[in-house]
Amino acid sequence: MAKVCFLLANGYEDSEMKNPYEAVKEAGHTADIVSLEKGVELKGKKGTVSYTSDFSISEVKADDYDAIVIPGGGAPEALRINDEVVEFVKQANEQGKVIAGICHGPQVMISADILKGKNATSFVGIRDDLKNAGSNYMDKEVVVDGNIITSRTPKDEPAFIREILNKL
Repeated sequence: MAKVCFLLANGYEDSEMKNPYEAVKEAGHTADIVSLEKGVELKGKKGTVSYTSDFSISEVKADDYDAIVIPGGGAPEALRINDEVVEFVKQANEQGKVIAGICHGPQVMISADILKGKNATSFVGIRDDLKNAGSNYMDKEVVVDGNIITSRTPKDEPAFIREILNKL
């Protein structure tokens, strides 16, 4: 079974964390919540779910995981400005690990500079950011390019989850 890292900070899109997290665990995989600090409560922007971080980013290495999932909402903004998070995602990509981002999640991938030449999608509000990062933006429910999986919005979660589970 795979070991999956969910990169999380406050203000994430509730369902974009809850649904993939539960699906990964139901499929028998291990799911760790990694944030900027260990043991802190992280609240979704709609307030329907909250999680406590298992590890801080300084406690983990890309080697520890088979995949990284980055839910959207406001959380990716807080994550992408942290050098350790950016380096973690960059190293995971160099190791060919699955990296999945939905909605604003690809912002972390942009900061890690791993989307150049890749097909990708995202929330329409960061479409130009993806293009400026050198990716080929596609307006589709899910885009898989090698080890990178991206989706647009909560309504795309079934396809996003399906592709994550396929890769695991």
